[in-house]
Amino acid sequence: MSINAQDIVTSDPLEVSQEDIAYEIFSWLPAKTIFKFKLTCSSFSKFQEESHFKTKQFCNMLVKSDTCFFLQHDQISQRYQKRIELHHLPKEQQFSCVPNNILTFLSNSAIVVASSNGLLLCYTINDDPVELFICNPITKSFFSIPSPESLRKNHRFSNINLMLNCSDDSSDDYLIFLFENTLDWSPNSYVCNIYHGKEGVWRTMENNFLCGGRNMKFEMSVFHNGALHFISDCSNYFTRFSPFYKPYIMAYDFVKGTSTIIKLPREAIKGFHAECNMGIFNWGKVTSSNRSICLVKSTRSVFTIWFLKDYKSCLWQKILKVRVNALGLKEKDAHVTGFTIMNGKDLVFSTEQKIYSCGLDGETFMMAEEIGSHSCGSNPYFMSYSNTLRPCGTNVQTMPC
Repeated sequence: MSINAQDIVTSDPLEVSQEDIAYEIFSWLPAKTIFKFKLTCSSFSKFQEESHFKTKQFCNMLVKSDTCFFLQHDQISQRYQKRIELHHLPKEQQFSCVPNNILTFLSNSAIVVASSNGLLLCYTINDDPVELFICNPITKSFFSIPSPESLRKNHRFSNINLMLNCSDDSSDDYLIFLFENTLDWSPNSYVCNIYHGKEGVWRTMENNFLCGGRNMKFEMSVFHNGALHFISDCSNYFTRFSPFYKPYIMAYDFVKGTSTIIKLPREAIKGFHAECNMGIFNWGKVTSSNRSICLVKSTRSVFTIWFLKDYKSCLWQKILKVRVNALGLKEKDAHVTGFTIMNGKDLVFSTEQKIYSCGLDGETFMMAEEIGSHSCGSNPYFMSYSNTLRPCGTNVQTMPC
């Protein structure tokens, strides 16, 4: 991980002390590297304890790219398989890491629901009822989240879906969204409860999330334009005359309490029943003004990718269409089992045994690289991870591992 000269902004160099320079340089380093320096240079170890330094380091990491991601079985299988893996993008192994004992603890005791800007949202799998907690695996700290009454009663998490969104401009605030189906007569109406990290309380939205006739992929949420977005499944359970025959994206504006359909491009809808899998992700860097939504369609190991060019008119622009075997993989007849978009520009996908990355712009466009092997089944769940010192709350505890 390189540090550019323009990243370090100071006033008059003659007036800056060596400690100020070190403070600035350290704030551009991943958390793992900062901890290594703590062991070798005690005079700088105090940096990581300062709230201002943690905020500065977190904000600086937003400018950089995520270097690694968690991989686990789907949430149902994870209860029994109990395996969480950490993988790194090519050439990034030395810059980010999570201690092995933390990975073991998470694998044996929790399901990781979401990852956002350095924090993980998890729930326990050995307790009854289950407990929610948010943690920073690098600092080995966690903070227990009070469980709503409905979640305590429904401890198997049937029809309950959780999301995490950590603020880009504040190091001590985050939102947890809980969508719960409570109406047997209306299976596609969800009560939305929101937990504010600063306030420490759950609030119930006045208007439910109405997601139409199809089931939503809540595990693929995208926070964009002041709303949460989910894509529907592609299953063939409607007739052509139904308004919900074709898959779609549903946006939920939790400020206004409105639910809005966003249409998919025609090419994405074509042949969507035939071994088709679609997902949505963030497109563009966090700091980019052109940040948008990316749509990925995988059909018979062919990737087609679009981004939402104009939000209001639902205008999509195609980025890429390529057969997986044309990317130069060593595997023959590779079958895609899962995928995600990292850093708003990198396609990361899995086959039954391997994981690969493929650039979607610039010099790495359509250049596939092998990341490694995995053991997370035929439907793995990807979670991009940022290596930061971001605190997960006040009065945090140390993870029991």
